[in-house]
Amino acid sequence: MARAISKNDFVPIGEMARRTGVSVSAIRFYEDKGLIEPVRTGGNQRRFLRSDIRRVSFILIAQQLGLSLSEIQAEFAKLPHGRTPTARDWRRISASIRSHLDARIAQLERTRDRLDGCIGCGCLSLRKCAIYNPDDRLAAEGPGPRQILEA
Repeated sequence: MARAISKNDFVPIGEMARRTGVSVSAIRFYEDKGLIEPVRTGGNQRRFLRSDIRRVSFILIAQQLGLSLSEIQAEFAKLPHGRTPTARDWRRISASIRSHLDARIAQLERTRDRLDGCIGCGCLSLRKCAIYNPDDRLAAEGPGPRQILEA
């Protein structure tokens, strides 16, 4: 049987900001984006479940890992509504974003491994570069640094 939620399970927005290290305006922004959902008191003040501290912490970590707010929102949609997420719920999300992280790590490794060579070859011309882009063949594949940003 689930435990009933009490008023001690809620924190005001200022406490949420203090506990997460983000500004009150950022918390309101996350609310506007549907990432967290407060309840309102009779005086129309926001109150957040204590479990929302984890959600905000996840938002901060996920953004550092390169996830967009829409990607974070899609992951949050997989969490239960109306109850505190369990460790199992969070493990499911972790597994879900692992492929995104692996792709990001691969991109960073490609950048690290190729950047010195491209900048350091000295030709400074994609039209003449016989090492990384002979005959400017990458131009046909689209704009931007093709060998770095794509696998």
